[in-house]
Amino acid sequence: MTTTTEQTLTELFNLSAVYQRLGRLASSGSVPFVGNLAYFAGPGDSTISQVGLSFENRSFSFQRDGPSFAAHYRVAVEFHQGAGTALQSTRDEVIRVNTFQETQRGDESVIFQQGFRVAPGSYTVTVTVRDLGSNGVSRAERPIEVPAFAAGALTSPVMVYTATPRSSLADTGAGLLNPRATVAHGGGDTLLVYMEAYRLSGPATLPIEVRDDRDSVVFHSEVGFSGGKSVEGRLIKLGSDAPPLGELTITVGTGPTAQKASALVSFSRGWVVTSYDNLLSLLRFFPYRPELLSALRGAKPADRPRLWRQFWTATDPNPETPENEALDVYFTRLAIANDRFRDEGGEGWRTDRGEVYITLGEPDQVYETAPATDRRYIQ
Repeated sequence: MTTTTEQTLTELFNLSAVYQRLGRLASSGSVPFVGNLAYFAGPGDSTISQVGLSFENRSFSFQRDGPSFAAHYRVAVEFHQGAGTALQSTRDEVIRVNTFQETQRGDESVIFQQGFRVAPGSYTVTVTVRDLGSNGVSRAERPIEVPAFAAGALTSPVMVYTATPRSSLADTGAGLLNPRATVAHGGGDTLLVYMEAYRLSGPATLPIEVRDDRDSVVFHSEVGFSGGKSVEGRLIKLGSDAPPLGELTITVGTGPTAQKASALVSFSRGWVVTSYDNLLSLLRFFPYRPELLSALRGAKPADRPRLWRQFWTATDPNPETPENEALDVYFTRLAIANDRFRDEGGEGWRTDRGEVYITLGEPDQVYETAPATDRRYIQ
């Protein structure tokens, strides 16, 4: 699927819309978050439902707390069946950082995770997040189907940051979820996929296939299980330089028992752009290292990830942080200009005023003639 620069701009800072389309649990309220659920077999006939939420530090209200800064927030999770509430939980958390600069981080910097033992079946899960410092609140809900895991069953592929295979069904969790299931392209990030098999009668080898949004196979491998155990976990690693940009579908197994999940490869985990052509078009006014941009424009597809990381490193004013502040400021200006200067027709960021705003930022002073005058002047 090909996206235009206009569509890219629409989604650039609207992460919730992007992730909702991918089936995530996402909210764009006053405390934006992206969430996802993962399911594993539990003791007896129960299923462990892991809820993972992803936040940015700047979503919370930090206050000075001794030598550091702290933000307090509350997460309420409810599982509903019909008109009733099958399960509910409320948990308070605190985030502590050492510097004010860290409170303004715009990348994924906070992960919340909680596991629940529930009976298999159909539910509606509701997540409410409240920033206790400002009383800002966000809410998201979606219908879910909690699976049962019989002998020979597999979990869906689960995106994780870390994972340690469980040795028994009594273990409560296998690792730290990656709620966005997103990696930054060309940065050496690795997409980690975890999955489990239950009570296999004997050894089994299953195919793993990754397809891009054009349904082309971009990765193929196999995963083996020895069998004869109540639970077996496997961790699969996919480097971000190998898969193409955009949405990926990961399939393990074949036929009706195959298990699937989706992931996203973007230029950054802070803003979603998944097309080289659109990225290079949007960067036409970026004032730093034009020779590196020229190299990207003329690069072969195999060289683009390496050249993109060179460009990222060379233009990053603060290498100690995971984000590139210069690019963040640039794309913020670009999105504002596109909205502010639409009255000239077409895309506002491509206008003369859009170029000036993107390059220089907000003016120190603006003089504008009164609306009743014959001619309108803005200086």
